[in-house]
Amino acid sequence: MKTAIRKSIAASIAVKQAMLDDEICMRSIADATKMMVETYRNGGKVLFCGNGGSAGDAQHIAAELSGRFYYDRAPLYAEALHTNSSYLTAVSNDYGYAEVYARMVRAAGKKGDVLVAISTSGNSENVIRAIEDAQKQAMKVIGMTGMGKGKMHSLCDVLLAVPSSDTPRIQEAHILMGHILCEQVELTLFPTS
Repeated sequence: MKTAIRKSIAASIAVKQAMLDDEICMRSIADATKMMVETYRNGGKVLFCGNGGSAGDAQHIAAELSGRFYYDRAPLYAEALHTNSSYLTAVSNDYGYAEVYARMVRAAGKKGDVLVAISTSGNSENVIRAIEDAQKQAMKVIGMTGMGKGKMHSLCDVLLAVPSSDTPRIQEAHILMGHILCEQVELTLFPTS
């Protein structure tokens, strides 16, 4: 068992080292940070969507922005679009699950806002539809995915693609990227000195 545990930890470290060595990945995280900062400076908001573990990541990152990350400061408008279970089940029942995020993007998103769309495969239909509707509303889109990139590859303004095809390793890297975004947005908008 210890061998398997060590193997999992080593695999996670290897993915993060590959990210660190990838200049495109580093530039993409910086570009995503700048996009979010610009949105907040212009009075906009950041919306998040994803399924399963990616929904958990969406909610986690949104909470860090709207609450606090490292220190006390003014809240930022960030929202995970799946947290209203009555809405989610009603829209799934009436329109189908593929429509749940797109419909909320149409309701809550506006020009200049950012959608952070999370899908390890890059092909989740409800996430793709949300991206397409965000674009129609002149929102910016940050995609978080894995090395396959999927359909998201050609649809996002900035794509944060983890250099792995292993779903758990991708999700671990997504939360790292999310924490980096939160830290950099907080430091930029609310400098400590």
